[in-house]
Amino acid sequence: MAPPIAPPAGRPEPVTGAERIQVLDVLRGLAIFGILLVNIPFFAGPTIYDQGAGIVRFAAWYDRLATWLIRFLAEGKFYTLFSFLFGLGLFVQMTRAEARGTAFVPLYIRRLLVLLLIGLVHAFLIWSGDILVTYALLGFPLLLFRKRAPKTLLRWAVALMFLPLLFYGLSTLAVVAANASPQGATQIERSFRAAVTSNEARAEQSIRAFGRGDFPDIMAQRVQDTLLGYTFLPFAAPSVLAMFLLGLYAGRRGVFVDVAGHLALIRRVLAWGLGLGLAGNLIYAFGQELTNRAVPSPLGLLTQAGHTFGAPALCLGYAAAVTLLMQDESWRRRLMPLASVGRMALSNYLLQSLVCTTIFYSYGLGLYGQVGPAPGILLAIVIYLVQIPLSQWWLRRFQFGPMEWLWRSLTYWSRQPLGIDDRGQRGEAPPAPSPLPSAR
Repeated sequence: MAPPIAPPAGRPEPVTGAERIQVLDVLRGLAIFGILLVNIPFFAGPTIYDQGAGIVRFAAWYDRLATWLIRFLAEGKFYTLFSFLFGLGLFVQMTRAEARGTAFVPLYIRRLLVLLLIGLVHAFLIWSGDILVTYALLGFPLLLFRKRAPKTLLRWAVALMFLPLLFYGLSTLAVVAANASPQGATQIERSFRAAVTSNEARAEQSIRAFGRGDFPDIMAQRVQDTLLGYTFLPFAAPSVLAMFLLGLYAGRRGVFVDVAGHLALIRRVLAWGLGLGLAGNLIYAFGQELTNRAVPSPLGLLTQAGHTFGAPALCLGYAAAVTLLMQDESWRRRLMPLASVGRMALSNYLLQSLVCTTIFYSYGLGLYGQVGPAPGILLAIVIYLVQIPLSQWWLRRFQFGPMEWLWRSLTYWSRQPLGIDDRGQRGEAPPAPSPLPSAR
């Protein structure tokens, strides 16, 4: 399958407006909101350490409800959607390179290396919760699958999804076996208490650094948090790579180039995705209320299973629902504002980090540790509602978002044009969005 329009042969170029597929930019724009919704508690306080220590910092019913809803409807669903789009993007770029007769792999490797650089700057200088480094690193093994058959991609995706559950199951088995003896049970209890104490201390240290510290304090804490986050990469990598492969599968099937020809498939994905996704995430959301992430247990294994399969299923259900709604003209008009955010996905993702760290860290408003999940949801909505008109304003004047322009310029090793094209200058409609997914 070839993309809708191929550029002239022999010269690598970024995607043009005419080559864009609107539904993918809408999906990307939706994902940007979902990611912010999930990230807000981690911007606002030491949530990662609170979870490890079993600390409930905001106990009001509305904050507990907000946490539950985020887990049920958003957590794990939107970075997986971006992972799906990232894999689809590899297929689109590869197809365009083949149509030009140019080498794809060297260009894609440069693209990944630039993304890795942006991710490292983001993680160490802005916010430790970066996902771009993960995407960049996993883009390299994704290249190994670029020419595999669709059935092979599906088999690998399912196998990779099972890996985190397998890891957790083995850990649970080890804990259950150790608890069978009094000596082992005592050792497990001591380890648990030590982990809780460590996470409590880290949470307080985080509040001092981000809430009241100066720049060296913030920098040191951010480096510590980032390096700790990288230790969890092996556990997150299989599910991300699995979604990459599902995106590559969708590209090979031509689903988004010929939506009308794949309506039956999309409706099946909607039904199964929502059915399995809602059931799995109910298990996950309730299970999280009854277990501690730091201690493997049989109930924790069931909770993990609900998330392992429920999160990607609901993600695909969301994608199928949006794709079907986009086939209706009235819904298309309602959803199209999200496409502007999606066309500037990388810029908007980084902008969210800049805005939120300014709100919560001591060099800004210093609200770290003081804002609960419920007002956090409201803040996420406000930030996103500002990003929509801001993105529309920018794209009326420029072809790319600022970070998308930098990414392209460094990838192609030449300064890309940033201003709008001749059609835009004559007042014609701006070009439609593109099938090329950005990274989260």
